[in-house]
Amino acid sequence: MPSKLTARDLMTPDVVTVPPETPVVAMAKLMADRGISAVPVLAADGALLGLVTEADLIRRLADEDVAHRPSWFAAMFSSPGSQADRYARTHGAVARDVMTADVVAVGLDETAAHIAALMEEKKIRRVLVVEHGKLRGIVSRADLLRALVTPMAEGEAMSDDRIRRAVLAAMKREPWANSFYLLADVQDGVVTFHGFMRDAGVARGLRVLAEGVPGVKGVKDETQPLPAYM
Repeated sequence: MPSKLTARDLMTPDVVTVPPETPVVAMAKLMADRGISAVPVLAADGALLGLVTEADLIRRLADEDVAHRPSWFAAMFSSPGSQADRYARTHGAVARDVMTADVVAVGLDETAAHIAALMEEKKIRRVLVVEHGKLRGIVSRADLLRALVTPMAEGEAMSDDRIRRAVLAAMKREPWANSFYLLADVQDGVVTFHGFMRDAGVARGLRVLAEGVPGVKGVKDETQPLPAYM
């Protein structure tokens, strides 16, 4: 990943936001219509209050399933505060009640490497970019991947190592491709997959995925069918 890139370079600046009074149903429709997976919640003065994600809304819906609610026995070992917080987030009708207030945010000059490390450490898909408490943009995993595969300076070739890292990053974003039994090697711009393949559909997907990485000149599949005992 280019070491000089910062949040300012990577972020998507035109972010869809909502006020804290926005109804849950309206946020769900907004995410579906815009094809987005999260919306920051801003106060009237533009201050960042929190973030509502698809996971927050799904958690609220799942809690309606009585059969999967925590048992009274499990509740005995939870603090009243945590129980009350869960209740508010799973029964709230507006953004301020269901949002995650403890969001991961970075400054405009934070490096791409540090942002990537934060995402790995926190197991999150995005970080918010703020300046003086005001939202300036969002950096997603897709933004980091684009930075990784951004063409280098004119006349400078993509190295095999950089292509390999880009392929692995792309695989990690796809649940069907991120397999413990798959390895990727790159030599002279040709990507070769080794290991065990679950089915032909995955093989086809990996070929398309690798071909979409800048600098790739070809793709070879040297995998074997996944043994039944694995």
